[in-house]
This record gives sequence, structure tokens and C-alpha cells, in this order.
Amino acid sequence: MTQSFASLTLPAAQLENLAELGYASMTPVQAAALPAILEGRDVRAQAKTGSGKTAAFGIGLLQQIDVTQFTTQALVLCPTRELADQVSKELRRLARFTQNIKILT
Repeated sequence: MTQSFASLTLPAAQLENLAELGYASMTPVQAAALPAILEGRDVRAQAKTGSGKTAAFGIGLLQQIDVTQFTTQALVLCPTRELADQVSKELRRLARFTQNIKILT
């Protein structure tokens, strides 16, 4: 059975953004990891390319950002420039309706 993002404690704006981006339901890696990530627990996940890993950690990361603080609050390390570009593009999509989020590569 697939799980909906609505089953998570995400703000309505984030749920609307996910729906607009075509995220209808969580992939298996997202369903397994996101609840723990949103609780602030450390998660280690391994899955195939295209399985939703970036969205899983990206959604969790964005929920931890305090938009009233104008300081660096997160750092994502990627092994290659190409992957860094892909991750940053996806994080920008996930954060597109959140104010005061700046994503640099």
C-alpha cells in the first residue's frame, strides 16, 4: 500500500507544492525514511537512482530550517559537481514556496 505525503506532519504549503510537483505518493524509501527524518532522527538509506532519496532528505531538511534566521543552517555534501547540481535543483523545487531559503552550489 502506498503512503500519502498528507500522512506526514508537513505544512499545507509544502503538501500543495509536492502535489504540484507530481509527488502523488511516497516511494518506499521515502515512506521508510521521512517519518524518522521529521522526528529528527538520523537515517541511513540506500536505494536505486530515481527512488526519491533526494526528496526524502530534502523535505526533512527544509522542515528544520528556521526562515527567521539569516544564517547558514544546512550543508549538503555531494561527491561530484554534477550530483551537486542535481540535488540543488531538486531542493530549489521543494523549497520554491518557502520564503528566505537560499540554495547555493
